[in-house]
Amino acid sequence: MAKAKQNIHRTPPFSLEFEQALLAGCIIDGGQDGISLCIHEKITPESFYLPAHGLVYQALLELFSANTPANELIVGEKLAASGSLEKVGGYDYINHITSRIDTPTHLKHYIKRVKDLDLVRKIIAVATASIENAYAGVDDAGQFLEEVERAIFAVSENRISDSALSIKESIDRAEVLIDNIFHKRSAVDSVPSGFVDLDRLTSGFRAGEMIVIAARPSMGKTSLALNIAESVTCPKSATPVPTLFFSLEMSAEQLALRLMCGRSGVNFERLRTGFAPREEISKFHAVNQELKKSPLWIDQSCGISITEIRAKARRMHNKYKLGLVIIDYMQLLASHDNRMPREQQIAEISRGVKAMARELSVPVIVLSQLNRDSEREKRQPRLSDLRESGSIEQDADIVLLLSKGKERDEEEEVLLDVVRRDLIIAKQRNGPVGIVPLAFKKNLTRFENYAHEKDR
Repeated sequence: MAKAKQNIHRTPPFSLEFEQALLAGCIIDGGQDGISLCIHEKITPESFYLPAHGLVYQALLELFSANTPANELIVGEKLAASGSLEKVGGYDYINHITSRIDTPTHLKHYIKRVKDLDLVRKIIAVATASIENAYAGVDDAGQFLEEVERAIFAVSENRISDSALSIKESIDRAEVLIDNIFHKRSAVDSVPSGFVDLDRLTSGFRAGEMIVIAARPSMGKTSLALNIAESVTCPKSATPVPTLFFSLEMSAEQLALRLMCGRSGVNFERLRTGFAPREEISKFHAVNQELKKSPLWIDQSCGISITEIRAKARRMHNKYKLGLVIIDYMQLLASHDNRMPREQQIAEISRGVKAMARELSVPVIVLSQLNRDSEREKRQPRLSDLRESGSIEQDADIVLLLSKGKERDEEEEVLLDVVRRDLIIAKQRNGPVGIVPLAFKKNLTRFENYAHEKDR
């Protein structure tokens, strides 16, 4: 088979006419509203293919910043002051540009065309660089794929970084946060858990936070995470929060069944054996229709890595604007290098979870296992009981430890349908620690708010 010819020079896609029309619209407009619209749409001097057009646009930006009106003469004068007038072709070319259109009425369309072509050129550049890097050799295909995907998404977002804020902006945002908490009893951009006592101490889960829910096996950490997902996607009096649930242990069908039984209050065993009364069956089906409308997605991939989870979450976020991500659970995540010590693998996974929360600007809840020390020593669990705990404890913003609480009569618990569980806030970067009581309905594997004596 003949080899395809490579390195054939091609002119990247661009439109001389639309670039000129955009600049003409801004000049004819007087360099105020038009430029303001361009800035809002993230048009920069680099958005233009022809360097001369980038220079003209830069002059318009500087005039706008100085609150100076623009026309052909003023733009030419600005270019001359910076030594760029001859580079763009002098006053003749500026006049030629403004003669391309009669009115800035269709400026939005010109902006869109210039922006789209700039986006295509950037994609070509990223794709070309990726091909060259691939031919040069790739040590880790998964990591390489994530880097390529991240580069493509960075291009598609086409945003100017706002990561550095002045102290004035930071204080303004903080004042809005405090004002909102004071008057509305909730935090800006926070996702409530649905558990009153927990939300009272945390003010909900905030964007960019990594929240760890840890427990010994069979304590109900999956049920707790599922109850939070249900609460935010099927709220009674609030806007649903789109949620992506990664289940590495249970199938989507099993989780859906738990959701349906828990929300309807119908015991699965009674359904399975056919002893559920007709009214319960009707309630069960009514709840199913309600859940079908909720913005909840369950990914049941097994043996998945944090790299793959970040890629999947990024795609879903780009499509649905997620508000919460849940991972069940950390110790089942695969590492890109299984030869590393397990603690190093968990450290890599933990950093990846935190990076995903920051990148997507959503809270990420990740479940984790506790070691046997608390059971062996018959005490409440603590941070050091996290398996491979060092990096998890360091990266997490909130760590919640699920426990049976102080010593309780095991035989008595077996006879009860509803038992108390303690959710220990062992770490909270921006708030207090403490113990939150929860009620666990064993027959429904469901957590609910604990009814205090004063509330009964």
